[in-house]
This record gives sequence, C-alpha cells and structure tokens, in this order.
Amino acid sequence: MGVLLLPIFKTLALVLDIYFKVVIVEIAVHWLLHFKILSVNNKYAEKFVEILKKLTEPVYAKIRAKVPPFADFDASPFILLLILYFIGQLLVALSEAVL
Repeated sequence: MGVLLLPIFKTLALVLDIYFKVVIVEIAVHWLLHFKILSVNNKYAEKFVEILKKLTEPVYAKIRAKVPPFADFDASPFILLLILYFIGQLLVALSEAVL
C-alpha cells in the first residue's frame, strides 16, 4: 500500500513547493511594483503580473475573508506561506510514515 501512496505524496509535495515559490515571486514582484523598481508599462511585465495575480488572488481572497487586512497591511500572502509550509511538512511526515 505504501508503494502506491508514496508517488502521490511526492507529487503533492512538488505541487505545493511550486505554488510556494509562485507566492514568493508574487510578493517580490508586488514590492518591486510598489517601490517603482518595476514598471507595469512593459507588456511582458504586465502579463507576468496578471498571471501571478490569477494564480494567487483566489486563495488570498479566501484568507482575507477570515483575516481582514489590519493597519493597511495585508497578511494573507504570509498566512498562505505558513499554511503551505505546514501542509508540505505534513506530507513529508506522511510519506516517511508510509515507508
């Protein structure tokens, strides 16, 4: 049974790791835009930001519904990173327990 579950756990861990990195890149790009280091006037940058927002904004919206921004600070990306890290560590522990 463990032989069948191990690839599933590894695949889920990989998907979580990729999404974790997408969130990190989205945070970095948001800060670059905020401090005007990166301009959205570039069509490639605009498309890149649009793709990142489509990937992250639905999850952020669900977190914002539970934890609203406070003092004009949106903590939803950081909460999402903590959740993704926790689930990733849970998957690693489960995959080790299966062996």
